[in-house]
Amino acid sequence: MRHNRLRQLLDADQPSLGTHLHSSWPSITELVGHSGMFDYVEFVAEYAPYDLYALENLGRAIDLFPHMSGMMKIEQEPRTFLTIRAIGSGIQNVLFADPRTVEDVQECVQAVRAETPAAGGIHGVGMRRDVRFVLEGGSPAFVEALDESVVALMIEKKSAVDDLEALLSVPGVDMTQFGPADFSNSIGRPGEWQHPEVVEAEKHVIETSLKMGVAPRAEINTPAQAEKYLEMGVKHFCVGTDVSVLFDWFRDTGGAFNKLLGRDDPGKGSGHGGYGGAGD
Repeated sequence: MRHNRLRQLLDADQPSLGTHLHSSWPSITELVGHSGMFDYVEFVAEYAPYDLYALENLGRAIDLFPHMSGMMKIEQEPRTFLTIRAIGSGIQNVLFADPRTVEDVQECVQAVRAETPAAGGIHGVGMRRDVRFVLEGGSPAFVEALDESVVALMIEKKSAVDDLEALLSVPGVDMTQFGPADFSNSIGRPGEWQHPEVVEAEKHVIETSLKMGVAPRAEINTPAQAEKYLEMGVKHFCVGTDVSVLFDWFRDTGGAFNKLLGRDDPGKGSGHGGYGGAGD
């Protein structure tokens, strides 16, 4: 079974760095690997189109780089199916969106862990990529690999923040990630990501996670944004998103060239309403 880079870093209390990908094109994952700069890629499947063949190809791309593992962000339904197919494809770690209750968190952990008396999970034996199809299915190594899969939780609902200690007391939770967008919605303040109540909730999630021995992670876009989290004791970061990187380049580089061409707003009057163009 393949070693899990993210698990190794967590167990050694060492920092980790990942990056978000919406693209299921495996060549993008290969580019991340070739950079040699990241410990894992997070496929943000909650937002992206993909099929089961794409998951296997992502797993194959990750396998090319011994220094790197994978993570998949999974929406609230169907958690168990997607978890088993992600891990079976070779994406070793799972970030669960939208847990609200202790029961939700228990379901998340059980979907990852093997169905043995010791592990207490519901993840059954399969003939998939993670076990090399026919070579290690149901073996002790299979069970150990599932034990080593990192279970991360998006803490992004008011109920999850309010009952955070109980959620993090569920055995098998390894990492947390605060979600300001969903949290601001859940308190009736959509889009107010910097509202004092949202900022305080993030601080509470980080401090409580550290107190309970669960690793908090921060999602940021630039190294400069890491300073406040480092001061709070955060060691784990996931930086940037492929679609955001592309949009920023399209906007900034396209804007600079259009100024050279004397065009302030090329989207207007072209028949193609640009982003934030005609209709504002």
